[in-house]
Amino acid sequence: MNMKLINLERVTKEYSDGFVALNGVDCAIDQGEFVSLVGASGAGKSTLLKMIYADEFPTDGAVYFGGRDIAQTKRRLLPYFRRNFGTVFQDFKLLPQKTVFENIAYTLEVHGKSDAQIYDEVNHILRVVNMADQGHKYPNQISGGEQQRVSLARAVIHRPRVLIADEPTGNLDPISTLEIVKLLLKINSFGTTVILATHDKSIVDKLNRRVILMSKGRIMRDDLRGKYIISA
Repeated sequence: MNMKLINLERVTKEYSDGFVALNGVDCAIDQGEFVSLVGASGAGKSTLLKMIYADEFPTDGAVYFGGRDIAQTKRRLLPYFRRNFGTVFQDFKLLPQKTVFENIAYTLEVHGKSDAQIYDEVNHILRVVNMADQGHKYPNQISGGEQQRVSLARAVIHRPRVLIADEPTGNLDPISTLEIVKLLLKINSFGTTVILATHDKSIVDKLNRRVILMSKGRIMRDDLRGKYIISA
């Protein structure tokens, strides 16, 4: 039986200006699941993701990871907790002065890996994302789709338990988008939990995986094998 890796229990997030980004959200995600999080801008998708990887904390309710309340994690230990996650965003966030290889290697350097380990692991992940012959190039020498593949490689090089992808195809053409979706499925097939936030109906419908629809800080639908359907 699958373990519930992530649990949100009655999670509310209210900001100092009175805006309620999340309103009593209940949600559980299994280890190894692929979940699409959909809804209009301002629905609460990004806030929910930030709760999961402890970039923000609930005003009320609790978020559990592996059975532990994330809010109880000591602040000095948060960087270690966040190693459970890889994150990818709409903007690629690559370091322009570093090569593709160096952008990915940087994560392993922070984790204290040896030069030999870094060489082997970076070259392996470059093959996984079909960028084996691009390691020497700089971000401005490759396409947007290729840059996002590098971002994905960097996000999973340390083998996180969860990959969080927040609108990862927002700046990409349809062909590049399809390549990224295939890579997300490939990463998921290795056992990594994938949580994808997207506006792209075509992506969600092709995946035919679990879909969570959000609106005004609430979960409106949660379908195990779903389509991007707005109406109830």
